[in-house]
Amino acid sequence: MTGTRSSEAVGKAEAEALFADLAAEPALVLAVSGGPDSTALLYLMARWRALRQPAPRLLAVSIDHGLRPEARHEAAAVKRLSEKLGVEHRTMRWSGPKPQSAIQEAARGARYRLLRLAARRAKARCVVTAHTLDDQAETVLFRMARGSGLAGLGGMARTVPIDDLSAGSRQAANAVRSARDGRESSRSEPVVVVRPLLDVPKARLIVTLQEAGIAYAEDPSNLDPRFARSRLRKLMPALAEEGLTPQCLVRLASRVRRSEAAHEAVVDWAARRAGLAADTRKLTFSNAEWSEFPAEIALRLLGRAIGAIGTEGPVEFGKLEAMSEALREALAAGAPRFRRTLAGAMVSLQRNCIVIDQAPARRSRARHNPA
Repeated sequence: MTGTRSSEAVGKAEAEALFADLAAEPALVLAVSGGPDSTALLYLMARWRALRQPAPRLLAVSIDHGLRPEARHEAAAVKRLSEKLGVEHRTMRWSGPKPQSAIQEAARGARYRLLRLAARRAKARCVVTAHTLDDQAETVLFRMARGSGLAGLGGMARTVPIDDLSAGSRQAANAVRSARDGRESSRSEPVVVVRPLLDVPKARLIVTLQEAGIAYAEDPSNLDPRFARSRLRKLMPALAEEGLTPQCLVRLASRVRRSEAAHEAVVDWAARRAGLAADTRKLTFSNAEWSEFPAEIALRLLGRAIGAIGTEGPVEFGKLEAMSEALREALAAGAPRFRRTLAGAMVSLQRNCIVIDQAPARRSRARHNPA
């Protein structure tokens, strides 16, 4: 919180404010790896629950990815602490073959799918994670390094659907799918991830554990230079010396989210004006009408139209930017023809109009069957 020293433990009143919007939940799943952040989350939520009546049922879940032999011992330590704090605990394992590349991305996808499964079984709507202010700063820096758009530079939201986080490798998806049982229903209420500690520095969580006399583990992969986040984390102290502190990066993210909300409100208006709806199959703009939109609004509106009309899933931002720029260049040059497809939608110029409709079905090559 603003004005709180980084050396100060998280007190009971502050925890009450951090978790207030979770009080009415019947059950909460806590993602606890055994590291300092998630261990502090477990301790703080157990202490918070003890002061409430009625209170949500808490279930701490540890994920063993099968990538480090220490993970099994760390999960066992979380189980012992959970029992001491009066919290249920479950260890879930990512079994099956592991991909040879992008292992962190695949593990992340598997982790959220397993957490979603745990939430379904516990009849919990929320999975609570221990992402901190430091994690938010690293996320902004990570996305900045990869040329993210405004939405990415806004960092992590406090609440997000878990399905938005569970995309990973096909191997991970298959491994988790094989672990599901028939009790999970596709009609169940969507599970969301809640990050109540996003404004709390990691240092304060460590102080909280030290004052409570609670031990925690350190995952060596957090310092592994093979991973981009680890390399960026190592740069953070030097950046802070130049004024680019975690607090500064988080403040930037907050301002970007405010700007993003304003942009999206204008696109909402433009979409309504254009008649874009969930069941739209074809959209037409006059060239003059399209040229009235600022470039950023036109880009976002084009993305929405392709997303609604197309048949091939989410629109890749880089490809959308390339198409939008090519379309603007064609209009500026007075090109008589323009025709491109993206994500199952086709964008074309027809009689001084921009037309967005579904792309023709792809032709499948006939297989050669030797006589």
